[in-house]
Amino acid sequence: MKKYWWKILTVIILFYVLIAGLLSEVPRQPILNETIRNVYFHVPMWFGMMALMIASVVESIKYLRKGNIQSDIKAVEFANVAILFGVLGFITGSIWGNFTWGDPLPKDPKLIAVEVGMLIYAAYFVLRGSFEDEQKKARLSAVYNIFAFASFMPLVWILPRLTDSLHPGNGGNPAFGKYDMDNAMRMVFYPAVIGWTMLGFWISNLRIRISKVKYQNQQ
Repeated sequence: MKKYWWKILTVIILFYVLIAGLLSEVPRQPILNETIRNVYFHVPMWFGMMALMIASVVESIKYLRKGNIQSDIKAVEFANVAILFGVLGFITGSIWGNFTWGDPLPKDPKLIAVEVGMLIYAAYFVLRGSFEDEQKKARLSAVYNIFAFASFMPLVWILPRLTDSLHPGNGGNPAFGKYDMDNAMRMVFYPAVIGWTMLGFWISNLRIRISKVKYQNQQ
């Protein structure tokens, strides 16, 4: 039971987020209306994505330092789940944008930056598929993973803030939570960030265990 407490906690938190996120009272803000509930899903998924990307790049650095193939396995699986969360966050964001902006994919600097950033990470997996030698694949993809992370962060979090943007928190547009969220919403939002992030690591750990078994069977 001691090994599984955090998994049980993850299920409890996400169950709470799902129920409270759909049924609790929310501020009746102009334009946003009921779509404000998407903040419990769209934003936390992106937080989870960022945490997984950080874990992935840390494992890539470990691999370059020690050459342990286990670190490479962890790096790629953390990146896999990070991209999954990124895609889910992008989809939920597009649905939200369709209701609030009237267009699911407007030509907005933030969205364009995200699309480019996701393509950079997609190239990481293409690169891995280009080599059969495990050590060469791990070494080159580890270097690229560091480059992808170093490119993604300023591309998505810094550059959009330097120009006009529809997206909250960018280009002079105030952050969403500053004016729209109340304390009752924060009681759901913060657990949502924790819950979705923990789910991401849970899925990653399962994939890591499967990949380790496959690697051992190939030896």
